[in-house]
Amino acid sequence: MQVQAIVQDQPLAGRREWIGLCVLSVACLIYSMDLSVLFLAMPAIVADLDPSASELLWINDIYGFMVAGFLVTMGTLGDRIGRRRVLLIGASAFGVASALAAFSNTAQQLIIARALLGIAGATFAPSTLSLVVNLFSNENERHRAIGIWGAAFALGGLVGPLIGGVLLQYFHWGSVFLINIPIMLALLIVAPFLLPEYKNEGGEKLDLLSVALSLATVLPIIYGFKHMAADGFAPRQLVAIAAGVLVGVLFVRRQKSLAHPLIDLRLFRIPAFTASLIVNLAGMFFVFGVFLFQNLFLQLVLGLSPLEAALWSVPSALVFTIMSFQAYRFTSRLGPVKTVLLGLLVYAVGVSVMAAAAYAESLVGVLTASMLVGLGFVPVVLTTTSLIVGTAPPEQAGSASAISETSAEFGGALGVALLGSLGTLVYRMTMDGVDLSGLNAAQQLAVSTTLAGAVETAKAMGDTAPVWLEAARSGFSLGFAVCCAIAAVTLLGLAALAHRIYSSAHIDESAAVPH
Repeated sequence: MQVQAIVQDQPLAGRREWIGLCVLSVACLIYSMDLSVLFLAMPAIVADLDPSASELLWINDIYGFMVAGFLVTMGTLGDRIGRRRVLLIGASAFGVASALAAFSNTAQQLIIARALLGIAGATFAPSTLSLVVNLFSNENERHRAIGIWGAAFALGGLVGPLIGGVLLQYFHWGSVFLINIPIMLALLIVAPFLLPEYKNEGGEKLDLLSVALSLATVLPIIYGFKHMAADGFAPRQLVAIAAGVLVGVLFVRRQKSLAHPLIDLRLFRIPAFTASLIVNLAGMFFVFGVFLFQNLFLQLVLGLSPLEAALWSVPSALVFTIMSFQAYRFTSRLGPVKTVLLGLLVYAVGVSVMAAAAYAESLVGVLTASMLVGLGFVPVVLTTTSLIVGTAPPEQAGSASAISETSAEFGGALGVALLGSLGTLVYRMTMDGVDLSGLNAAQQLAVSTTLAGAVETAKAMGDTAPVWLEAARSGFSLGFAVCCAIAAVTLLGLAALAHRIYSSAHIDESAAVPH
């Protein structure tokens, strides 16, 4: 394999490039906001549109499903016809779909509008990330730019509920969608002047059958794991996952047979690309699972209100945001490999502290651990993202970006589903030996199944906390601790594996990039 060292005296970016990054970051922030802003609007939407239980579920989920399903297609399309062009098409569609969502008169119309928003939103992550690579040729600046790009996603998740809350206080629920329109218009106006166009001149048309197969692979798997996390194991979830895996096998076979595949499987033969992808996926897997437990722990075990839990979580959120802006300093000083390995170690320490704090039911311990997790997780994910894009050939940067984002979607869904299921299993095993003889059959089932059920049952019984409630909280805390302990051991093993692969690929402190 030919190795080309990054030259540190590559030309520095000018004002135009940094302004262009700001434009891309704002687009990412809006995309991220739309993942979270709807939750606050749901009561008003329910009152206005009166959706059925199934419709309500799809209003919530369809955006994320469509984003996950179309990431690979949009990333590859950007490589073929132009990354800026795909971003502008996506921005136009996002603005139109936002208007349709804002003025929906029925639940069905809102579901369709949210689906269109998801398809349009799928253009943002791969197009913006690959354009960042085009804007910044200096490696140090590129790491910093990707950190800012990542921070935009984090900020979107943080400010989305805040902005949504203000709008809902004074305006119709449709206002949470209408705020997208002026941002998209500004992007359409300034992007042609600030952002370069890049495409693979030798690229062919998309293989539509591959597009269909990719959708039929990703959507059922994401659906299965998301609903497994919400509803527990059920045949329909397992059937959906199995169907997605089966179609995925067909998708891979077709890619091998095409001269111009939707995903060039040769990317996975690049050791640094594959190692970075695995580390990235694992990072998302554990952070989503751990923070799912943390949010439930603060409210159900420690008894905090949702507002109190949110306020106590602000310090860790600030650590995540600040580290997104500052992670490039570690990469510039230590090199990408040492940054990833050191980040994995700090991440492992963070979840180890989280395990001990959860078992001890310590608020201060859990919040301290949460900040440690952010200190390790953010540099790992941003640096591996940079390596994923940087180790791919330039003409496939869009496809590589899409693979990175799709793996993150899978990692998050898997983490919530599998770690959530493991925690539930530990909880139920703990509750098997608890005396629930004073409860009727329905109450016994609720208490022995989930901590949420136990807390609600206790509230319905009166002010005095029953003996079994303490056991239920201890069972949940034990499940939380077990999942964190598994995360710590896995992350340490992953650090050893990554070190071995990066060393064999000659990715060293000078950030050598194989092509």
